[in-house]
Amino acid sequence: MTLERCLAAWRETIDAALEEALAPAGGAPVRLVEAMRYAVFSGGKRMRPALALAACEAVGAPAARAVPFGCALELIHTYSLVHDDLPAMDDDELRRGRPTLHVVFGEALAILAGDALLTEAFRLAATAGRAHGLDPADALAIIGVLAEAAGAAGMVGGQVLDLDAAGRPADLALVEAIHRRKTAALIAGAVEVGARAGGAPETARAALAAYGRALGLAFQIADDVLDATAPTSVTGKREGGDAALGKATYPAVLGVDGARRAARALLAECHAALAPLGSAAERLRSLASFVVERAG
Repeated sequence: MTLERCLAAWRETIDAALEEALAPAGGAPVRLVEAMRYAVFSGGKRMRPALALAACEAVGAPAARAVPFGCALELIHTYSLVHDDLPAMDDDELRRGRPTLHVVFGEALAILAGDALLTEAFRLAATAGRAHGLDPADALAIIGVLAEAAGAAGMVGGQVLDLDAAGRPADLALVEAIHRRKTAALIAGAVEVGARAGGAPETARAALAAYGRALGLAFQIADDVLDATAPTSVTGKREGGDAALGKATYPAVLGVDGARRAARALLAECHAALAPLGSAAERLRSLASFVVERAG
């Protein structure tokens, strides 16, 4: 199966599980569920769930074991976008080609919908272990990975550094410090979650951790390059939004060509990290290439 067909199939699986998790009849206020669903079903690529499924598959387990955790990752990622778009943060009015959540539902409900998405993510992760027969220690470890990747030392901490750096001179060390947390932590976390869901031994987890760290930065570089070079019709976001806000980005410190070279170097790191897993990791190799190709 080609990567494109595999991603489409996995997205369909993840979307079906998210539909069940965010069913309108779940007991939450209707308006809140509408807002949550507006954010989640807005055309995202489901890259983080795909990485979890691919990592699970790479260590010899059925990809389906990682589906609930993939959904949790997607809810965490979506909550972060909802809050990132708020007027107090990046003040964006467009996301994936549609008005952002606070534009449609109001700022207060957007904040609460983000809160609910984050909380629901941990509910899904907590119940998934039991449903899939995971050892309680493994299930708890996965929840810990999610919390660390999303929390103060991970994604949220990176968002704080990103806000603090806006409009100030930046160097490569600062850009990497921001995005190892803001973007790479959840990307690497997705790979680790999939590995743990699949029962990976320590050696495989170490290889996948190195892969995830390199891929997380490559993913951010690709996003930065697209923001700097592609129109709204491609990105679905405000054209040149990072530059307008004075963001610390890879193109800002390396130039577009330098950022692309950095992405290719990180791709080589991804492939080297996967060498111990052999052909079982082919899907992960293809995903890394797919991510870097977005940068051109």
